[in-house]
Amino acid sequence: MTQIPEPADLADSALGRSAVLAQALAELTNTLVRQFDVVEFLHKLTTYAVLLAGANAAGVVLADTHGDLHVIASSTEQTRLLELFEVQGAQGPCLDAYRAAAAVQASGTAAAEQWPQFAPAAFQLGFQTMAAVPLALEDESIGALNLLHVSKQPFTDGELFTARAMADIAAIGLLQERALRESRMLSAQLQHALTSRIDIEHAKGAIVHQMGLTPDEAFELIRQYARRTKRGLVDVAHDIASKRLTAADLAPRTDHA
Repeated sequence: MTQIPEPADLADSALGRSAVLAQALAELTNTLVRQFDVVEFLHKLTTYAVLLAGANAAGVVLADTHGDLHVIASSTEQTRLLELFEVQGAQGPCLDAYRAAAAVQASGTAAAEQWPQFAPAAFQLGFQTMAAVPLALEDESIGALNLLHVSKQPFTDGELFTARAMADIAAIGLLQERALRESRMLSAQLQHALTSRIDIEHAKGAIVHQMGLTPDEAFELIRQYARRTKRGLVDVAHDIASKRLTAADLAPRTDHA
């Protein structure tokens, strides 16, 4: 079986941006599968946002049935914490993009004026430009994709268009998956995502404690093990959290002649 390369590997290859874009479209439309993993699906969206939309970091929030936003995926642990601060403070680009179902962005002083609580926190982490596009289908907004950049240079129209296109595809995929399950609301899917996120955070904490890794390194180790063993990310995280898997089990095995 041919091994599908990681997006970052493609981005550095001679195939370049066109190959990454083609793979992004293929993966973001592949929601009608037997074991659909919403956390992994949205993590891929953040990965492609960084690779294709000019962002240094990205995050995704989804709304529950009451319209409250929850952090579901992020490109780094640092971004996840910033997204949590944004949601808890009820202020920031993701909330504005979700509510208006439209792209928003600001840099430097303009960002500080528009989001006086969120922007300074982003500045402290080195991000100068912040933007967001909605995950929406027509008038139905179900979340938002946050884009962060260390430069004060605004995202170009092309970059925002690319991000919006990927977010729209992701929204369609989530809504199709919901329809397939004959569900009128995203509540069950969101609850599963939130429960899955808890298992993943517990698993990351266990690996950090056992191996002395950073949270980002621990998450990547878990992801690679899930890919290598063709298991769901959440299933692996649950096994780690319940101590059925240890850090030693995650390390790639080297076959010796």
